[in-house]
Amino acid sequence: MSRPSDNEARRIFVRTFGCQMNRYDSERLVEILGGQQFVAVEDYRKADLIFINTCSVRDKAEQKAFSYLGRLKTLKSNRPELVVAFGGCVAQQYGEELLVRWPHLDLVVGTHSISKVPAMLARYEVTGERQAWVDFSYDFGDEPDGRSQLWKPEVSAYVTIMRGCDNFCTYCIVPMVRGRERSRPSGEIIREVESLIECGVREVTLLGQNVNSYGQGVSGEVDFAGLLQRVAQVEGLLRIRFTTSHPKDLSSTLMRSFADLPQLCPHIHLPVQSGSDYILQRMNRGYTRDHYLRLVKELREMRQDVGVSSDMIVGFPGESEEDFRLSLRLLEEVRFDGLFSFKYSDRPQTAARLLDGKVEEEVKLERLQRLQALQEQITLEKNEAQVGQTTLVLVEGPSQIGGSQLSGRTPQNRVVNFKGSPHLVGEEIHILITIAHAHSLEGVVCLEENVNLKIAKEKSWCGR
Repeated sequence: MSRPSDNEARRIFVRTFGCQMNRYDSERLVEILGGQQFVAVEDYRKADLIFINTCSVRDKAEQKAFSYLGRLKTLKSNRPELVVAFGGCVAQQYGEELLVRWPHLDLVVGTHSISKVPAMLARYEVTGERQAWVDFSYDFGDEPDGRSQLWKPEVSAYVTIMRGCDNFCTYCIVPMVRGRERSRPSGEIIREVESLIECGVREVTLLGQNVNSYGQGVSGEVDFAGLLQRVAQVEGLLRIRFTTSHPKDLSSTLMRSFADLPQLCPHIHLPVQSGSDYILQRMNRGYTRDHYLRLVKELREMRQDVGVSSDMIVGFPGESEEDFRLSLRLLEEVRFDGLFSFKYSDRPQTAARLLDGKVEEEVKLERLQRLQALQEQITLEKNEAQVGQTTLVLVEGPSQIGGSQLSGRTPQNRVVNFKGSPHLVGEEIHILITIAHAHSLEGVVCLEENVNLKIAKEKSWCGR
């Protein structure tokens, strides 16, 4: 890739696979390269740099990333000056091997190396050398305390509070590709939240592989409940969310935050993974079915309207039909607001790949379909119970269904679509729910009695 003239911008296209942490890293990359005369584009065919940010937690996500990389071969052949970069967990997992496997790939960027991309590009421009940077050398000093004027502001934003994981669940590759757990200094987190509010952000989501263990083992640092209290004190912040929570570290003090902090949305994503104690033990999850059910009960006692979503894996090695039925019964007992469910797949370097009792693929598929059908019914019933109710919605922007529809989320993280003026984006307004669907709600804006229907003043976004 040749260096442009001083006033010529280069174009970057980022394709992100996986979780919120990956999306956060993609945002950081675009911001970092903004200082190197890059601008983000939505058409990959117009890009000078294509960056694929990958996830290896599940085999399907990994294969999707490789499939996308494969489709770029012709484009790279037609445009040799194009730089193709592959980052994230899959890059960390395979390292230099990817350069051998994919001749049209130029840069491999590990999970700790986003800040190294400008140096890698500079070296590539001079020498043409294909490179892999996958050292575990992450420094929170590389994390921005705020967002520059190059960042495109949104109503909601992610803020990372920790990296890595120490839990070593037998099915999970995260500790191997993201390293051991490290908490980011709370002062840096608060400064980033403050800068986001100055840019017009109304809601932040605090990110970590296990936010419940934030601050553990760090002398003089607050725990996660203490961090939430500090974030809630940032003036102008309307809503706080967080993900992900590990049940074994969910304390009563943290649960009490849902009752004590008005800014904390009454929603928690609390992955259970299985309803069988035998399977939970094989997964090395560190809790039992009864312990999980007690946590949910305590949460709902702390905050009656709290929404609870979860993750569940079917077909884990050794899972019998009875083990699976225990998972179905747990769904019926808890009645999750939402569920992310997956078929188990072996991941490299994990302990579970060596376990006996592998479940046949057709059995895993049949169980997944039964599980998802039950959860679809539960979610629809819970959404139907919202019809006729009035709820607060933070307006995020145009709805995916198009037309003049806007979209936003309730405090419990339910998506609501409704007709409204674009000036409402960024406002928290009352919506009367009129229609329930399996994955969303429809409603109308309440107009009577000053119910917080405000036309947003002209916002002073960063960069404008």
